[in-house]
Amino acid sequence: MTAASAQPNRVLQGRPAAPGFAAGRIVRLEREPGSGAAAARAVGTPGEEAAALKAALAAASADLAGLIGSLDDAEAAAMLEFQLAMLEDDALTEPVFAALAEGLGAEAAFAAQLDAEIAGYRASDDDYFRARGSDLEDLKARVLAHLAGAAGSAAALADDAILVGRDLAPSRFLEIDWRPGQGIALAEGSLTSHVAILARARGIPMLVGVAGIDAPDGTEALLDAEAGTLRLAPDAADRAAFDIRRSAGRDRDRAAGAQAFEPAATACGTPVQVLLNIGGPGDLAGLDPALCDGIGLVRTEFLFHGRGGDDLPGEDEQFEAYRAILAWADGRPVTIRTLDAGGDKPIPGYTLDGEANPFLGLRGVRLSLAREAVFRIQLRALLRAAAHGPLKIMIPMVAVPAEMAAVQALVDREAAALAAAGTPPGRFELGMMVEVPAAALTLDLFAADFVSIGSNDLIQYLMAAGRDSAAVAALADPLAPAVLRVIETVARDAAARGLPVSLCGDAGGDPAAIPHLLAAGLRALSMGAAAVPRAKAAIRATRLTGIRP
Repeated sequence: MTAASAQPNRVLQGRPAAPGFAAGRIVRLEREPGSGAAAARAVGTPGEEAAALKAALAAASADLAGLIGSLDDAEAAAMLEFQLAMLEDDALTEPVFAALAEGLGAEAAFAAQLDAEIAGYRASDDDYFRARGSDLEDLKARVLAHLAGAAGSAAALADDAILVGRDLAPSRFLEIDWRPGQGIALAEGSLTSHVAILARARGIPMLVGVAGIDAPDGTEALLDAEAGTLRLAPDAADRAAFDIRRSAGRDRDRAAGAQAFEPAATACGTPVQVLLNIGGPGDLAGLDPALCDGIGLVRTEFLFHGRGGDDLPGEDEQFEAYRAILAWADGRPVTIRTLDAGGDKPIPGYTLDGEANPFLGLRGVRLSLAREAVFRIQLRALLRAAAHGPLKIMIPMVAVPAEMAAVQALVDREAAALAAAGTPPGRFELGMMVEVPAAALTLDLFAADFVSIGSNDLIQYLMAAGRDSAAVAALADPLAPAVLRVIETVARDAAARGLPVSLCGDAGGDPAAIPHLLAAGLRALSMGAAAVPRAKAAIRATRLTGIRP
């Protein structure tokens, strides 16, 4: 398609996945998922083809391992480990090498095997597996590029580039050197996808669900990720109107940034705690603790990424990491979640392989209780760290009261053992995440010192809509009446028992959702650091009178 064949001055509608504005020119993804094989290469002998494929697989593994190692964001690193694990899976590669022995070329054999795997993932009834199809498509393209000798280094985009395509795998996002002024528009994707989370964390405006993006490279475009529009081939009037909206947005962000270190309270004077979600100590680099009232979620998976078997982190290593986070908080409360493995966070030799539905399988506290020796090591490290600051230990994926009772028994046992050894733990609280509807509806039956609503999984389970499934993205809505009613129920039941309650999912930093969350009774919201200025501005603009969920 030529630039002249693009329809002029069209407005395409999408869903804002990361706020902001971008004005520039369309750059189509040069490695679209599922875009087919690389340039033709002469097929050699079976031995030569096997050697070529081994080299391409090794190079692709090195790409991913290097990218994982370069990341400070443990959650982002976890997103890439699925691809790395697939490359190391003999069940994926053995049929390819068998085909090479029969005379098939490496490109054709690998593409055929991956196409079959992708089709199987896409046909799954499980949203998690359907979403992993995009990762496999990206993996296929990476290996084929190495076979063709066409693999390059991290992508460089023009300062005014608006990247468009069908979908964008996390590995592709993380390879790009993103800069202010750039943007993303995808035909697929969802608000809670991994790439959307990454884009919000890095301040890259992004739209998902934009149908009909057929504009070629170089087409001028205006991306408004506040209104959810992508305007192609704008005229002077369009650009002037866009500049006004973008300028107003910048003024608003500057005003929000100027007040980012002030305590948050609603327009009617109700104080609201603003807490941080972090994936590891690297997320705190360069941040002033005065930005927040504490840390509402530390994802301890950062200690386990890229490790497994006999290489899991020991007690002392974990203790030092937790103590460093408490030291940064400088007396503010820190909520550390115990290992939430399983689902989309596999750990070799620890999580189960081949679960039919990993999001509803052995994950979170279920897995911790099943792997008690590993869990006890983490609990001891946490209890020791409690002597260095106000620590709250949070248990994920709780569904029934017996799970919290079992955790409490282990905590009591380890605390007694530490005390007997002359290192009694400091004061701490033991609480639970509310992300399973069963727990949300029976909170009065649980023994806990505090609760935190994990809105991402709660929405996923409540609406039966996978967070990575573009086909049901509209259902994954934090403002759905059912979601807000359940949040209100949890807030009310927690208040009735005198339990502190917070929310630590993406909705906590969403300015559109914040007034409704406050109206539902929440007074503590946890979010990524980048969301704090806008979230505090939304809190200050909220008048609770008359707002109902």
